[in-house]
Amino acid sequence: MKILVTGGAGFIGSAVVRRAMGDGHQVVNLDALTYAANLENVADVAKLPGYAFEHADIRDRAALDRVFARHRPDAVMHLAAESHVDRSIDGPGAFIETNVNGTYNMLEAARTYWTGAGRPEGFRFHHISTDEVFGSLGETGKFTEDTPYDPRSPYSASKAASDHLVRAWHETYGLPVILTNCSNNYGPFHFPEKLVPVVILRALAGQPIPVYGDGGNVRDWLYVEDHADALLLCLQRGRVGRSYNIGGENEARNIDLVRTICAHLDALRPEDAPHERLITFVTDRPGHDRRYAIDPARIRTELGWRPSVTLEEGLRRTVEWYLANEDWWRPLLGREGVGKRLGQG
Repeated sequence: MKILVTGGAGFIGSAVVRRAMGDGHQVVNLDALTYAANLENVADVAKLPGYAFEHADIRDRAALDRVFARHRPDAVMHLAAESHVDRSIDGPGAFIETNVNGTYNMLEAARTYWTGAGRPEGFRFHHISTDEVFGSLGETGKFTEDTPYDPRSPYSASKAASDHLVRAWHETYGLPVILTNCSNNYGPFHFPEKLVPVVILRALAGQPIPVYGDGGNVRDWLYVEDHADALLLCLQRGRVGRSYNIGGENEARNIDLVRTICAHLDALRPEDAPHERLITFVTDRPGHDRRYAIDPARIRTELGWRPSVTLEEGLRRTVEWYLANEDWWRPLLGREGVGKRLGQG
């Protein structure tokens, strides 16, 4: 299968590219190479037969039409997005332009290509989204595919809008779509502005580790390579028009996640222990959802998928990866916004 992956130089997108290539698929990696993208993420597969890179922006419809015409993909996996909640608070416009308008452009380019090719039955448009579109949970309950949308940040609102567009293009035009909504990802190649890499790199530098509010916000954590496996499974075996929630079945409070990372660092870098001494509670960001949790029953029952990596094991692997790959993350620390307090409202 030839798969067009948008955002394939990003964190989750690059994991999908690496796994798809490993599974024997051809991949066209389309990426605008914005601040969080890094072609080093796919360096191990970039020279393999069947890989192609297209430097293009999903906001540029003409460029998308050229990519579809040139490569004629069998499927699209649409991951390109602005994804950092804090950045969406400081600058929501970029999130509307990329996540809403960009997804519209992708849908129209895909529909034009699919229609012109005679509506091949096997074509799929797989839209990858987030559990944040469902809003915030109380102490109990989990998100299902039928949970009403209730986004609370500019980021989640823009992703909710893109989800609605994808469903509308299926219902109105018959475009064969699949949607997935995932929980928080973590793992190797994670751009150093999200919680897990921030904790690791701050601790290594002996700098304060910022924790929002009281640290009691709960997330369901999904190892990125497990997520890539699930996405490719949904693409190939998911039912057209259906959505699948992908969760890690690993709920944890932010403060407990941070302490676990510190414990792994204590074991691996004992000369700087205890790293927990660096934890600093900071003013919470506006609209900070209290708890997310996914019920993955549909993907487990229909497609037979479950996560294979526990949070404890995944965090250990992630810490070890960052310790072994300073040459990857060190140059990224100078990129715009990295290391700064964002999203203060």
